[in-house]
Amino acid sequence: MRLLKIFAALLASVFLLACSLIVAAGCHDKPANADVIVVPGNTVAPDGTPSPRLQARLDAALDLYRDRRAAFIFVSGGLGQEGFDEALVMAGYLARNGVPAAAIIVDSQGLDTRATARNAAAFMHAKGLRTAIVATQYFHVPRTRLALERAGVRVAGHRHARFIELRDLYSIPREVLGYAAYFLTTS
Repeated sequence: MRLLKIFAALLASVFLLACSLIVAAGCHDKPANADVIVVPGNTVAPDGTPSPRLQARLDAALDLYRDRRAAFIFVSGGLGQEGFDEALVMAGYLARNGVPAAAIIVDSQGLDTRATARNAAAFMHAKGLRTAIVATQYFHVPRTRLALERAGVRVAGHRHARFIELRDLYSIPREVLGYAAYFLTTS
C-alpha cells in the first residue's frame, strides 16, 4: 500500500510539472518573422461573432500582422455546434479589422489541431511557404507547434492570446494529455 501511495504521489508530481511546463512554454511569447500566422478555430458565439476566447486569438494574430511579422493569416476551423463556420467568422473579423482579403487564408476543414496543421502545411507547401507563427491560447501553443512541426512546417515563433478564464483549469490538464497523445503518435 505504501508503494502505491508513493507511486501515486510521483505520478501527480509529474503531471503537475507537465502542467507547469505547458503554461510556461505557452506564456513565453516568441515573436518572429514568418510566412504565415496560423490561428486554430474555437467557439463562435450564438450571434455569429467570435467568442471572447476566439477573438483573443484573432487579436494576437492581428498584432502580429500589424507588426509585419507575416504576410498571411491562416484561419482554420470547422462548422461549430452553433451552426457557424469558424474559419469564415474568423476571416470576417480580420477583414473588419483591416486585413485585406488576399492576406486571409480560410480553412473550413480544420476540425481539430492536427487537421489545422495538415491543412496549413498543404497550403504552405503549395505556395512555397516554409515558416509559421502560432496565435492561440497559451495552453494550446505547445500542441499546436508540435502538430505543425510534425506536418512539416517550421514554426518560427508564437504569441499567446491575452485571455484567461476559469475554464483554463480544465484546459491545462487536458492539453497535457493532448500533447502526450500527439507526441506519441507519428502522424
